[in-house]
Amino acid sequence: MNRIQRTALAAALLSVTFLSAASSAQERIPVKVVVVAAFDVELKNWISDLPLSVTIAFPQGFEALHYNPDLQVLGITTGQGKAHAAASIMGLGLDPRFDLSQAYWLIAAIAGVDPNKASVASVAWAKFIVDGDLAYQIDAREIPAGWSTGYIPFGRSAPYEPPPQPYFSNGVQQVYPLNASLADFAFRRTEKVSLPDDPNLQRVRAGYRHYPNALKPPFVLEGDDLATDTFWHGDLLNTWAENWIAYWTAGRGSFVMAEFEDTGIAQALQFLSQVHRVDPNRLLVLRGGSNYTVQPKGQSPAQFLKDENSGGLSSLQEALNDLYQVGRIVVVELSHNWDIYENRIP
Repeated sequence: MNRIQRTALAAALLSVTFLSAASSAQERIPVKVVVVAAFDVELKNWISDLPLSVTIAFPQGFEALHYNPDLQVLGITTGQGKAHAAASIMGLGLDPRFDLSQAYWLIAAIAGVDPNKASVASVAWAKFIVDGDLAYQIDAREIPAGWSTGYIPFGRSAPYEPPPQPYFSNGVQQVYPLNASLADFAFRRTEKVSLPDDPNLQRVRAGYRHYPNALKPPFVLEGDDLATDTFWHGDLLNTWAENWIAYWTAGRGSFVMAEFEDTGIAQALQFLSQVHRVDPNRLLVLRGGSNYTVQPKGQSPAQFLKDENSGGLSSLQEALNDLYQVGRIVVVELSHNWDIYENRIP
């Protein structure tokens, strides 16, 4: 038997083992809250501190799942980007071992933060997720005079061309409006949380003296997400992100966080709801600023990118800690008061 045949046989045996375990289960595992991370370090605090002490094999997804049987909280790492995220959530949603029909979903992950709106290590509850990849594009070196960007909405022939379009337009879901009441519920319970400051955050903020909100110590706010599979930088793209969300939400949304996964997750939940596996109205999105989307004073976007590639995201650990500190409050509230929240969304 050659190496390819051995690999195929191992994969087949793993699949059979998984399906046998699922079909022989007497009852599905109950889940009150699913905590969603993109990569393993984002789930680390949840695993060690909540804790999510039980590891559950998840061969149809990116990594193993982690579970707290007392709180009935499940943690999943989807992998980065929309494709990984959508596939992993679909794999979980169709897994016969779990009862996710009443579960709340909390995306708790890092993002680039708009210095016009907040500071690094701040965390934001979203009401809108907007897709930034579904668009026409003309290279910036060839755009017509007077255009501010080479990105053009589907269905239009110029940037931000009116009138506003529906959230589902041109055969694609461009905007995912979240449950605003649920987002407000989460924000009200966490808005006064005092997030720690430290010398590293102060050093990072010092380069943004022309951005009043970027100079503040970390805080909790409400603000919306732009999902792209491109890690972008710079003033011009930041202005595009602000305008893109304003355009697609008809002014109702406000760009705060730039991330990779959320439209993939939201789309998977939408499809799963059509077979009554999940309730997408129970989705919460909490993103934490691990870096700014704009370079500091005195740097070019290219220099900023080089620094982040060589030194890592400037405020990664603080953002991870704040995501757990804030997100945990809402997760525990939902779990401990399940008699209230099981059948009634806040």
